[in-house]
Amino acid sequence: MANKLNLYSHFIFLFKSLYRLKIIFILLLVSLHEANAQDVHFSQFFETPLLRNPSLAGIFQGDIRVQSIYRTQWATVATPFQTGSLNFDMKKPIGKGLDFVSMGLQMMYDKAGAASLSTISALPIINYSKALSGEKNKYLSLGFMGGFVQRSFDRTRITTNNQYDANGYNPSLPDGEPFSLSNFSYLDGSIGISFNSGMGYDKPTNNYFVGLAYHHFNRPKNSFYKNPQVELQPKIVFSSGVKFSINETSYFTIHADYSQQGTYEELIGGALYSYKIGDDLDNPIYTIHLGAFLRASDAIIPIVKLDFQPISLAFSYDANISNLKTVSQGRGGIEFSLSYIGFFDKYQSSKFIPLCPKF
Repeated sequence: MANKLNLYSHFIFLFKSLYRLKIIFILLLVSLHEANAQDVHFSQFFETPLLRNPSLAGIFQGDIRVQSIYRTQWATVATPFQTGSLNFDMKKPIGKGLDFVSMGLQMMYDKAGAASLSTISALPIINYSKALSGEKNKYLSLGFMGGFVQRSFDRTRITTNNQYDANGYNPSLPDGEPFSLSNFSYLDGSIGISFNSGMGYDKPTNNYFVGLAYHHFNRPKNSFYKNPQVELQPKIVFSSGVKFSINETSYFTIHADYSQQGTYEELIGGALYSYKIGDDLDNPIYTIHLGAFLRASDAIIPIVKLDFQPISLAFSYDANISNLKTVSQGRGGIEFSLSYIGFFDKYQSSKFIPLCPKF
Protein backbone atom coordinates (compact mmCIF):
# COMPACT_ATOMS: atom_id res chain seq x y z
CA MET A 1 0.00 0.00 0.00
CA ALA A 2 2.86 2.36 0.88
CA ASN A 3 4.51 1.66 -2.48
CA LYS A 4 1.24 2.49 -4.29
CA LEU A 5 0.91 5.74 -2.38
CA ASN A 6 4.52 6.56 -3.12
CA LEU A 7 4.00 5.84 -6.82
CA TYR A 8 0.83 7.93 -6.81
CA SER A 9 2.71 10.84 -5.18
CA HIS A 10 5.45 10.65 -7.81
CA PHE A 11 2.80 10.61 -10.55
CA ILE A 12 1.10 13.72 -9.16
CA PHE A 13 4.46 15.47 -8.77
CA LEU A 14 5.44 14.59 -12.34
CA PHE A 15 2.07 15.77 -13.67
CA LYS A 16 2.39 19.13 -11.90
CA SER A 17 5.99 19.50 -13.03
CA LEU A 18 5.08 18.76 -16.64
CA TYR A 19 2.23 21.27 -16.41
CA ARG A 20 4.67 23.90 -15.17
CA LEU A 21 7.03 22.90 -17.97
CA LYS A 22 4.23 23.41 -20.48
CA ILE A 23 3.52 26.90 -19.14
CA ILE A 24 7.21 27.86 -19.17
CA PHE A 25 7.63 26.48 -22.69
CA ILE A 26 4.58 28.39 -23.93
CA LEU A 27 5.85 31.61 -22.37
CA LEU A 28 9.24 31.13 -23.97
CA LEU A 29 7.59 30.57 -27.35
CA VAL A 30 5.49 33.70 -26.82
CA SER A 31 8.64 35.64 -26.01
CA LEU A 32 10.46 34.36 -29.07
CA HIS A 33 7.42 34.96 -31.26
CA GLU A 34 7.03 38.50 -30.01
CA ALA A 35 10.71 39.18 -30.64
CA ASN A 36 10.84 37.73 -34.14
CA ALA A 37 7.41 38.69 -35.47
CA GLN A 38 7.38 42.33 -34.43
CA ASP A 39 9.40 45.06 -32.77
CA VAL A 40 8.69 46.41 -29.34
CA HIS A 41 5.86 48.95 -29.42
CA PHE A 42 4.57 51.64 -27.08
CA SER A 43 1.02 52.89 -26.64
CA GLN A 44 2.44 56.39 -26.14
CA PHE A 45 4.20 56.13 -29.49
CA PHE A 46 4.05 59.91 -29.91
CA GLU A 47 6.45 60.13 -26.93
CA THR A 48 9.02 57.97 -28.77
CA PRO A 49 9.43 59.90 -32.06
CA LEU A 50 12.84 58.45 -32.91
CA LEU A 51 11.47 54.91 -32.77
CA ARG A 52 8.70 56.00 -35.16
CA ASN A 53 11.00 57.66 -37.66
CA PRO A 54 14.59 58.97 -37.33
CA SER A 55 13.64 61.99 -39.47
CA LEU A 56 11.43 63.22 -36.60
CA ALA A 57 14.56 64.16 -34.63
CA GLY A 58 14.56 67.90 -33.99
CA ILE A 59 10.89 68.40 -34.93
CA PHE A 60 9.86 70.20 -31.75
CA GLN A 61 9.80 73.75 -30.35
CA GLY A 62 13.10 74.01 -28.53
CA ASP A 63 16.81 73.22 -28.84
CA ILE A 64 17.16 70.04 -26.81
CA ARG A 65 14.75 67.22 -25.94
CA VAL A 66 15.05 64.24 -23.57
CA GLN A 67 12.28 61.63 -23.35
CA SER A 68 11.90 58.46 -21.32
CA ILE A 69 9.12 55.88 -21.18
CA TYR A 70 8.52 52.69 -19.20
CA ARG A 71 6.01 49.95 -20.04
CA THR A 72 4.95 46.79 -18.21
CA GLN A 73 2.35 44.32 -19.53
CA TRP A 74 0.85 40.81 -19.21
CA ALA A 75 1.25 40.71 -15.42
CA THR A 76 -2.03 38.73 -15.11
CA VAL A 77 -1.01 36.15 -17.74
CA ALA A 78 2.71 35.54 -17.32
CA THR A 79 5.96 36.97 -16.06
CA PRO A 80 5.50 40.70 -16.79
CA PHE A 81 7.09 42.02 -19.99
CA GLN A 82 9.07 45.19 -19.19
CA THR A 83 10.26 47.76 -21.71
CA GLY A 84 12.09 51.05 -21.27
CA SER A 85 13.15 53.70 -23.77
CA LEU A 86 15.37 56.78 -23.39
CA ASN A 87 16.01 59.17 -26.28
CA PHE A 88 17.86 62.43 -26.62
CA ASP A 89 18.02 64.84 -29.56
CA MET A 90 19.21 68.39 -30.19
CA LYS A 91 19.26 70.67 -33.22
CA LYS A 92 21.46 73.45 -34.52
CA PRO A 93 21.01 75.82 -37.49
CA ILE A 94 23.38 75.48 -40.43
CA GLY A 95 25.18 78.69 -41.33
CA LYS A 96 22.92 81.72 -41.80
CA GLY A 97 20.19 79.81 -43.58
CA LEU A 98 16.94 78.31 -42.31
CA ASP A 99 18.09 74.68 -42.55
CA PHE A 100 19.16 72.79 -39.45
CA VAL A 101 20.76 69.51 -38.47
CA SER A 102 19.65 67.32 -35.54
CA MET A 103 21.65 64.70 -33.70
CA GLY A 104 20.63 62.32 -30.95
CA LEU A 105 20.65 58.88 -29.40
CA GLN A 106 17.89 56.27 -29.01
CA MET A 107 18.41 53.67 -26.25
CA MET A 108 16.05 50.85 -25.32
CA TYR A 109 15.79 47.91 -22.93
CA ASP A 110 13.26 45.08 -23.17
CA LYS A 111 12.84 41.95 -21.01
CA ALA A 112 10.15 39.42 -21.91
CA GLY A 113 8.78 36.18 -20.50
CA ALA A 114 9.88 33.56 -17.98
CA ALA A 115 13.24 33.05 -19.71
CA SER A 116 14.11 36.78 -19.40
CA LEU A 117 14.57 37.23 -23.14
CA SER A 118 16.30 40.63 -23.18
CA THR A 119 17.16 43.20 -25.83
CA ILE A 120 19.41 46.23 -25.28
CA SER A 121 20.08 48.78 -28.01
CA ALA A 122 21.99 52.05 -28.46
CA LEU A 123 21.30 53.81 -31.78
CA PRO A 124 22.83 57.21 -32.67
CA ILE A 125 20.75 59.44 -34.98
CA ILE A 126 21.44 62.25 -37.46
CA ASN A 127 18.74 64.19 -39.30
CA TYR A 128 18.94 67.02 -41.84
CA SER A 129 15.95 69.36 -42.24
CA LYS A 130 15.66 71.50 -45.36
CA ALA A 131 13.46 74.62 -45.30
CA LEU A 132 11.07 74.70 -48.27
CA SER A 133 9.37 78.02 -47.65
CA GLY A 134 10.23 81.54 -46.56
CA GLU A 135 6.76 82.20 -45.21
CA LYS A 136 5.85 79.37 -42.85
CA ASN A 137 7.49 76.44 -41.04
CA LYS A 138 7.65 74.01 -43.96
CA TYR A 139 10.45 71.43 -43.83
CA LEU A 140 11.54 68.24 -45.56
CA SER A 141 13.71 66.03 -43.32
CA LEU A 142 15.89 62.99 -43.99
CA GLY A 143 17.17 60.99 -41.01
CA PHE A 144 19.38 57.97 -40.36
CA MET A 145 19.61 55.83 -37.22
CA GLY A 146 22.07 52.97 -36.71
CA GLY A 147 23.96 51.26 -33.94
CA PHE A 148 24.44 48.29 -31.66
CA VAL A 149 21.86 45.74 -30.40
CA GLN A 150 22.43 42.86 -27.97
CA ARG A 151 19.99 40.01 -27.22
CA SER A 152 20.20 37.41 -24.45
CA PHE A 153 18.17 35.01 -22.30
CA ASP A 154 18.64 33.18 -19.00
CA ARG A 155 19.18 29.52 -19.86
CA THR A 156 18.93 28.47 -16.20
CA ARG A 157 15.24 29.46 -16.24
CA ILE A 158 14.33 27.01 -19.01
CA THR A 159 13.04 23.57 -17.98
CA THR A 160 12.85 20.67 -20.48
CA ASN A 161 11.74 17.02 -20.48
CA ASN A 162 15.37 15.90 -20.35
CA GLN A 163 15.60 17.25 -16.81
CA TYR A 164 13.02 14.82 -15.40
CA ASP A 165 13.94 11.39 -14.06
CA ALA A 166 12.14 8.75 -11.95
CA ASN A 167 12.24 11.09 -8.95
CA GLY A 168 10.82 14.06 -10.81
CA TYR A 169 12.54 17.29 -11.82
CA ASN A 170 16.33 17.15 -11.51
CA PRO A 171 18.01 20.52 -12.23
CA SER A 172 21.46 18.86 -12.36
CA LEU A 173 20.52 17.12 -15.63
CA PRO A 174 21.40 18.86 -18.92
CA ASP A 175 18.49 20.45 -20.76
CA GLY A 176 19.43 18.70 -24.02
CA GLU A 177 18.80 21.81 -26.15
CA PRO A 178 21.34 22.60 -28.92
CA PHE A 179 21.65 26.30 -28.10
CA SER A 180 25.13 27.41 -29.06
CA LEU A 181 24.62 30.89 -27.58
CA SER A 182 22.72 32.51 -24.77
CA ASN A 183 23.50 36.00 -26.14
CA PHE A 184 24.48 37.61 -29.41
CA SER A 185 24.77 41.10 -30.89
CA TYR A 186 24.34 42.78 -34.24
CA LEU A 187 24.35 46.15 -36.02
CA ASP A 188 21.00 47.63 -36.99
CA GLY A 189 20.01 50.52 -39.23
CA SER A 190 16.93 52.62 -40.07
CA ILE A 191 16.22 55.47 -42.47
CA GLY A 192 13.28 57.86 -42.67
CA ILE A 193 11.85 60.88 -44.43
CA SER A 194 9.22 63.33 -43.18
CA PHE A 195 7.50 66.55 -44.17
CA ASN A 196 6.05 69.06 -41.71
CA SER A 197 4.34 72.38 -42.27
CA GLY A 198 2.23 75.06 -40.67
CA MET A 199 -1.41 75.35 -41.67
CA GLY A 200 -3.50 78.40 -42.54
CA TYR A 201 -2.77 81.74 -40.90
CA ASP A 202 -2.12 80.52 -37.37
CA LYS A 203 1.41 79.26 -38.02
CA PRO A 204 2.65 78.92 -34.42
CA THR A 205 -0.06 76.45 -33.32
CA ASN A 206 -1.60 74.77 -36.37
CA ASN A 207 0.75 72.19 -37.87
CA TYR A 208 0.86 68.77 -39.50
CA PHE A 209 3.44 66.19 -40.51
CA VAL A 210 3.67 62.96 -42.50
CA GLY A 211 6.55 60.51 -42.46
CA LEU A 212 7.77 57.20 -43.84
CA ALA A 213 10.47 55.07 -42.18
CA TYR A 214 12.24 51.85 -43.16
CA HIS A 215 13.69 50.03 -40.14
CA HIS A 216 16.18 47.10 -40.13
CA PHE A 217 17.09 47.76 -43.77
CA ASN A 218 20.30 45.72 -43.31
CA ARG A 219 18.29 42.61 -42.28
CA PRO A 220 20.50 41.65 -39.28
CA LYS A 221 20.87 37.97 -38.34
CA ASN A 222 18.59 37.11 -35.44
CA SER A 223 19.21 33.60 -34.09
CA PHE A 224 20.59 32.00 -30.93
CA TYR A 225 21.37 28.93 -33.07
CA LYS A 226 23.74 30.84 -35.40
CA ASN A 227 21.29 30.08 -38.19
CA PRO A 228 22.17 32.44 -41.08
CA GLN A 229 18.67 32.02 -42.54
CA VAL A 230 16.98 33.73 -39.58
CA GLU A 231 16.85 37.50 -40.18
CA LEU A 232 15.14 40.39 -38.47
CA GLN A 233 12.42 41.38 -40.91
CA PRO A 234 12.45 44.99 -42.17
CA LYS A 235 9.66 47.19 -40.84
CA ILE A 236 7.87 49.97 -42.70
CA VAL A 237 6.19 52.70 -40.61
CA PHE A 238 3.89 55.38 -41.99
CA SER A 239 3.29 58.18 -39.45
CA SER A 240 1.10 61.25 -39.46
CA GLY A 241 -0.04 63.91 -37.05
CA VAL A 242 -1.91 67.18 -36.93
CA LYS A 243 -2.26 69.87 -34.27
CA PHE A 244 -4.96 72.56 -34.55
CA SER A 245 -6.39 75.21 -32.25
CA ILE A 246 -9.99 75.27 -31.06
CA ASN A 247 -9.69 78.63 -29.32
CA GLU A 248 -7.06 80.58 -27.37
CA THR A 249 -7.03 78.13 -24.47
CA SER A 250 -7.43 74.72 -26.11
CA TYR A 251 -6.37 72.60 -29.07
CA PHE A 252 -6.50 69.06 -30.47
CA THR A 253 -3.58 66.82 -31.45
CA ILE A 254 -4.15 63.72 -33.58
CA HIS A 255 -1.54 60.99 -34.12
CA ALA A 256 -1.64 57.77 -36.17
CA ASP A 257 0.89 55.10 -37.15
CA TYR A 258 0.62 52.16 -39.50
CA SER A 259 3.45 49.60 -39.41
CA GLN A 260 4.16 46.37 -41.27
CA GLN A 261 6.89 43.88 -40.40
CA GLY A 262 6.81 40.57 -42.24
CA THR A 263 3.25 39.27 -41.92
CA TYR A 264 2.52 41.43 -38.87
CA GLU A 265 0.54 44.66 -39.26
CA GLU A 266 -0.38 47.26 -36.67
CA LEU A 267 -2.60 50.33 -36.84
CA ILE A 268 -2.79 52.73 -33.91
CA GLY A 269 -4.30 56.17 -33.72
CA GLY A 270 -6.17 58.61 -31.53
CA ALA A 271 -6.42 62.18 -30.27
CA LEU A 272 -5.61 64.37 -27.28
CA TYR A 273 -7.61 67.39 -26.16
CA SER A 274 -5.37 70.01 -24.53
CA TYR A 275 -6.32 72.89 -22.21
CA LYS A 276 -3.97 75.71 -21.14
CA ILE A 277 -3.97 77.15 -17.62
CA GLY A 278 -2.33 80.49 -16.82
CA ASP A 279 -2.50 84.21 -17.56
CA ASP A 280 0.01 84.06 -20.43
CA LEU A 281 -1.52 81.63 -22.93
CA ASP A 282 1.63 81.69 -25.08
CA ASN A 283 3.53 80.37 -22.04
CA PRO A 284 0.92 78.67 -19.82
CA ILE A 285 1.80 77.48 -16.34
CA TYR A 286 0.14 74.11 -17.06
CA THR A 287 -1.34 72.32 -20.03
CA ILE A 288 -3.62 69.35 -19.36
CA HIS A 289 -4.06 66.73 -22.10
CA LEU A 290 -6.80 64.09 -22.08
CA GLY A 291 -7.51 61.56 -24.80
CA ALA A 292 -7.66 58.00 -26.02
CA PHE A 293 -6.03 55.83 -28.67
CA LEU A 294 -6.99 52.57 -30.32
CA ARG A 295 -4.62 49.79 -31.36
CA ALA A 296 -6.75 47.96 -33.91
CA SER A 297 -8.06 44.57 -32.69
CA ASP A 298 -5.86 44.79 -29.59
CA ALA A 299 -6.48 47.57 -27.05
CA ILE A 300 -8.28 50.78 -26.14
CA ILE A 301 -5.83 53.20 -24.52
CA PRO A 302 -6.94 56.15 -22.33
CA ILE A 303 -4.17 58.73 -21.79
CA VAL A 304 -3.67 61.65 -19.43
CA LYS A 305 -0.75 64.06 -19.74
CA LEU A 306 0.40 67.16 -17.86
CA ASP A 307 2.84 69.81 -19.10
CA PHE A 308 4.51 72.17 -16.65
CA GLN A 309 7.25 73.61 -18.83
CA PRO A 310 9.84 72.40 -19.49
CA ILE A 311 8.63 69.02 -18.08
CA SER A 312 5.84 66.72 -19.29
CA LEU A 313 4.39 63.67 -17.54
CA ALA A 314 2.00 61.14 -19.10
CA PHE A 315 0.21 57.95 -18.05
CA SER A 316 -1.66 55.45 -20.20
CA TYR A 317 -3.36 52.09 -19.69
CA ASP A 318 -4.15 49.39 -22.25
CA ALA A 319 -7.63 47.88 -21.88
CA ASN A 320 -7.22 44.63 -23.79
CA ILE A 321 -9.88 43.79 -26.42
CA SER A 322 -7.98 41.05 -28.29
CA ASN A 323 -8.50 37.29 -28.14
CA LEU A 324 -6.44 37.30 -24.93
CA LYS A 325 -8.95 39.48 -23.06
CA THR A 326 -10.41 36.50 -21.14
CA VAL A 327 -7.02 35.25 -19.94
CA SER A 328 -5.67 38.76 -19.32
CA GLN A 329 -8.93 39.84 -17.60
CA GLY A 330 -8.95 42.77 -20.00
CA ARG A 331 -5.65 44.09 -18.65
CA GLY A 332 -2.84 45.00 -20.98
CA GLY A 333 0.07 47.38 -20.50
CA ILE A 334 0.74 50.33 -18.21
CA GLU A 335 3.00 53.12 -19.42
CA PHE A 336 4.62 56.13 -17.77
CA SER A 337 6.55 58.77 -19.70
CA LEU A 338 8.64 61.79 -18.74
CA SER A 339 10.03 64.37 -21.15
CA TYR A 340 12.03 67.58 -21.05
CA ILE A 341 12.30 70.23 -23.79
CA GLY A 342 14.70 73.11 -23.24
CA PHE A 343 16.75 75.84 -24.86
CA PHE A 344 20.46 76.56 -25.07
CA ASP A 345 20.07 80.10 -23.68
CA LYS A 346 17.88 81.54 -20.95
CA TYR A 347 16.18 83.93 -23.38
CA GLN A 348 14.80 81.00 -25.43
CA SER A 349 15.88 82.92 -28.53
CA SER A 350 15.31 80.02 -30.95
CA LYS A 351 11.64 79.95 -29.92
CA PHE A 352 11.04 83.11 -31.90
CA ILE A 353 12.65 82.00 -35.17
CA PRO A 354 9.78 82.23 -37.70
CA LEU A 355 10.45 78.83 -39.30
CA CYS A 356 11.13 76.86 -36.13
CA PRO A 357 9.03 73.63 -36.32
CA LYS A 358 6.20 73.99 -33.83
CA PHE A 359 4.70 70.48 -33.93
